[in-house]
Amino acid sequence: MSQVASRMRAARLLLGLLLAINPATRASEDPTATGAEPGVSVSEQSLLNAISQIESRDGAYSAALPEQMLSLGLALQQQERHSEALATFKRGVHLARINNGLYCPEQIPLLKGEIKSAIALGEYGRVDELQEYLYRVQLRGMESGTERAAALVQQANWQFNAYQLGIGELRSERLVSMWDLYRQAWTDISESKGELSPDLLPALHGMLRTQYLISDYRAENENPGSAFSSSALNPSTSQLNAFRSQNYDLGRTIILAIYRIQETSKGADSEEAAAALVALGDWALWNNKRNDATKTYQLALAELAARDGAKPQEARLFAEPVPLPDISGLRRLPPPVSTQQGNILVEFGVDVRGEVVDLVRLDTNTDSDAVAIRLMRRLRNTLFRPRFEAGEPAAMDKLVRAYDIKP
Repeated sequence: MSQVASRMRAARLLLGLLLAINPATRASEDPTATGAEPGVSVSEQSLLNAISQIESRDGAYSAALPEQMLSLGLALQQQERHSEALATFKRGVHLARINNGLYCPEQIPLLKGEIKSAIALGEYGRVDELQEYLYRVQLRGMESGTERAAALVQQANWQFNAYQLGIGELRSERLVSMWDLYRQAWTDISESKGELSPDLLPALHGMLRTQYLISDYRAENENPGSAFSSSALNPSTSQLNAFRSQNYDLGRTIILAIYRIQETSKGADSEEAAAALVALGDWALWNNKRNDATKTYQLALAELAARDGAKPQEARLFAEPVPLPDISGLRRLPPPVSTQQGNILVEFGVDVRGEVVDLVRLDTNTDSDAVAIRLMRRLRNTLFRPRFEAGEPAAMDKLVRAYDIKP
């Protein structure tokens, strides 16, 4: 077999594995009219021929191939053929590096595609490595500013997700990295757009999530197989301890910065500004500063009272107890469902301090005993923003909640 014929056959085998095939298109096309092999659509054969021509003309490492791999990978992703898409993007990244260097920007869309498919396949260890490499590529040649800030926030968001998923040995390092990345993004944006720019909000909300995680961090929760699971040996412990010593003040400063941005851009009586005040009250309550929390909640209620049509938001925030943290990605309880949909039914009260009392299980679904025990343990350890009545925290009895949790 000639070298050219060998390349042609290799290309057909590769694309036969990788190319997204539309069955409806294939059925309507006549392969014999176009020279396509049996079972191969016209569009597939065209791509086979194009790649074969590129490889025959320029070689298997042609600089024109990464673009072809990107288009192919995106098409495969649209059909949720992620294993094939992953292999396609990986080849494209390899070719881009060969042609343009280890940190070339041409590989960024390919790396993002590889990450998306790896996430879809649940290959989180691989995602972790790819995210770290993507971050290094993105920051090469970038100066401070919104573009670099976006890359910093993206990497920080992945560190947050990896922490929640328990990926890696040193969870404390995730927290330190998370904080540093969000802080750098905040610095870049504030220097270019000012400290009241709404563009700062993603970084600030990320910093607040990090402070909640730092406040809840326990060294004994490090993966026991880690060589640094002992706090004495963990190189990130001293930095994390410094964060913890300033935890309440840092969190309060972050929320006040959010409030000032919302007050300036939306107005002091806006929903967004009121939500920031509630978040400030939640943070005080979370840190056992109940008097400060009550005063802040009352201020938020006063702001809401000044607005027409604010009753729905007031009811959403204060008509019933709300579990804390009330932040996306940090909520400890699953969302409640209707009693008809749930397999676990519980009743409990929340006192004026936001603590759960009189918790009992109402359902008799024995198949769910194990998950019900875990849920009830979590409920007992969950702090709630209490209900407010006439501007004061009030207890609420006999809250009935249904949850649908698979055994």
